[in-house]
Amino acid sequence: MMQASFWEQDAIAQAHCVVVGAGLVGLQTALALRARLARGRIVVLERGVLPAGASSRNAGFACFGSLTEILSDIDAHGVEATLDLVERRWRGISLLREQIGDAAMEYQVLGGHELIRQAEYPALARLEEANALLRPLFKETVFSLDQRGLAHAGFGRDVSALVRNPFEGQLHSGLAMQALRSLAVRNDIDVINGAAVERIVQDGHGVDLLLAGGIRFRAQAVAVCTNALIPALLPELDIVPGRGQIIVTEPVLELPWRGCFHLEQGYYYFRNIGDRVLLGGGRNIDFAAEASTELALTQPVQAALERMLAETILPGRPIRIASRWAGVMGFTADKQPLVKRCGEHVVAGFGCNGMGVALSPLVATETARLLLPG
Repeated sequence: MMQASFWEQDAIAQAHCVVVGAGLVGLQTALALRARLARGRIVVLERGVLPAGASSRNAGFACFGSLTEILSDIDAHGVEATLDLVERRWRGISLLREQIGDAAMEYQVLGGHELIRQAEYPALARLEEANALLRPLFKETVFSLDQRGLAHAGFGRDVSALVRNPFEGQLHSGLAMQALRSLAVRNDIDVINGAAVERIVQDGHGVDLLLAGGIRFRAQAVAVCTNALIPALLPELDIVPGRGQIIVTEPVLELPWRGCFHLEQGYYYFRNIGDRVLLGGGRNIDFAAEASTELALTQPVQAALERMLAETILPGRPIRIASRWAGVMGFTADKQPLVKRCGEHVVAGFGCNGMGVALSPLVATETARLLLPG
């Protein structure tokens, strides 16, 4: 086991604030802490060479919920909780765009769409119900039938309707993470990769973070922002992992549509990346098997994605898969963000539930405020 030198332990492994996790929530939490702490060292510890959860392994959707997902949430959690969550997602997207800038992350407002098949057809009868609830927030109609778009898209015969939402956008997740990391460095925040925190030990004066390899970090305050991996360090928190698997095609000749698309209450999602198609989802095939933090591809989900691509999204078109990967999301039972003090010097900041892009700015601000009040 490697031992830290006096110099390392006396300076490098000491900080006023440590953020565990260099994903969307972690980097934005560090920036929010810097806004509250003009002087003092802030360090972000990331276990992977790259962010190891979902932030650079997601689909790059800037969305706040499809029609069927919002209706399902209303039925499960009530109108008030659902509208509050939609409002926070929408506000968070605006804040992320302000912080990073559209050009830096290739943000495009191409609209969101939902494919309606027989199982989802009852949702159309509640379309105006959803619009009436959302109109005070958006000041316009959010969901509308898009028959012209459906006719032009060339989807499979199982798709009976297309619901359009003009507000949703998409972004380049890798560029967004690069922009946030650069912003952190410019604000005198140290980001250390390959620093896997294995245990957190609190005492009356601060926190020891025990890293793989025997290194010990000492901090006065710690924010744990590791998404689905939070329970490994704070087991008292009820956060369940959910793996998201994704495929990306080679460029498709004359791809007939652009934008973000949802199916089955958001359990499947696809978008264009230029002329490529990104398709992800399928964890609803086997929730138990996909409740995993392992970044692995599984045959049932990959087969379902390929079938969806060939039968529903691009029927009759030649398709070649260029890339496949998996990311890990975290979920709470009520789908609400979770910002919670876990001892005198530690705060957990979690906001994802599949909507980390949208919720990360607000969760970061709340985490920093709770960690450094006043």
